[in-house]
Amino acid sequence: MKIPVLILLMLGIVSFDVKAQRPRAVDNTPTKATAAKVAPAPQTVKVKYEGGVFGYRKTMEGTLTFDDTNNRLLFKNKAQKEMFFIPYNAVTSAFADTQKRRPAAATVASAIPLIYALPAQFIKTKVRYLTLNFYDPDTHVSGITSFRMENKEILASVLQSLAEKADMVARGEVYVRQRPLDPTKTNP
Repeated sequence: MKIPVLILLMLGIVSFDVKAQRPRAVDNTPTKATAAKVAPAPQTVKVKYEGGVFGYRKTMEGTLTFDDTNNRLLFKNKAQKEMFFIPYNAVTSAFADTQKRRPAAATVASAIPLIYALPAQFIKTKVRYLTLNFYDPDTHVSGITSFRMENKEILASVLQSLAEKADMVARGEVYVRQRPLDPTKTNP
């Protein structure tokens, strides 16, 4: 009597296991990141350049401008002098990055041997960056650069506008440029 019950139990487990192994359907509905439209970005945004462009190693405060006439992203310093630009077609990927940093005042307060030292170690602020990966085919220069933005809304609008102007597509939370298909190569 125990053997037939055991066999039926095993068949039930195997049939449940086989059902769980089938492939899942792909959901083609837009994700939350692509479904939510953000406000259009202003033509000029106040940013802090964090480095990454060849020849410009120091951090600088300035503005980031969408130069649609010349199809480029233009960085100007505080004196509104053009420092460098990145052509739209040179941007290979772009994404929003958030990091938690301790402010300088909290670092100083945490070093003082008082009762205030412990709470000061827990003070952190969110810093938001627009990070760009670029490759310029004219100069064969590539790099990764980042610009510190004021807040999340401006960062999202600048990222969305840049992705539209540079003809990039969303892959999760990252925008990438799709390579054109090479007809000479075949996939196995």
